[in-house]
Amino acid sequence: MMPITGLQRLRALDLLKTRGMLRLKDFDAEGIGPETLARLVREKSVLRPARGLYQLAAASVDAAHTLAEAAALVPSGVVCLTSALQYHELTLQMPSAVWMAIERAAWRPRIDSPQIRFVRFSGPALTEGIMRYRIEGIEVPITEPARTIVDCFRYRAKVGLDVALEGLREGLRRRRCTPDDLWNYARKTRAWAVMRPYVEAMVTDAA
Repeated sequence: MMPITGLQRLRALDLLKTRGMLRLKDFDAEGIGPETLARLVREKSVLRPARGLYQLAAASVDAAHTLAEAAALVPSGVVCLTSALQYHELTLQMPSAVWMAIERAAWRPRIDSPQIRFVRFSGPALTEGIMRYRIEGIEVPITEPARTIVDCFRYRAKVGLDVALEGLREGLRRRRCTPDDLWNYARKTRAWAVMRPYVEAMVTDAA
């Protein structure tokens, strides 16, 4: 009969194969102890990319993977700005850190890896225009294209006006958003006065 630790080892590997990344509490709920995980890490079958987070050593690492890591570590956060643009394929920029929004009064998590840059949203800004994607078994909240573009204009001092303009151009060109979609979000955040000349110019050029 296989020892309990052996059964836990197989179960842990099976869970990671089917669900991508898991937190320590997820294993605990399945009856898998930390000593089993420590052994898997020592034998290099499993990696611990961040404290309390585990994945298979053979797992692929790409931009979406990093978003899943960030979402697992900050469950209340929302992927936004350049990171959301990149996910929606509306920019060629590869942000060096994951942009995440957290509630204005929330405690700011201290995370070494992956690198995360936080901005603070309040009220409906954390719930409106949010799409939820399943990436490697993790639910990742990401701002939708129109909302993302508007936010990039709002935070243009942080991400750069060129990034906001690229997102706007690609969003309209690829029909990922309409001028009405942009106006709807921009008027609520008082960003329309800034965006209007650029939106009108691009719509005119495309006509």
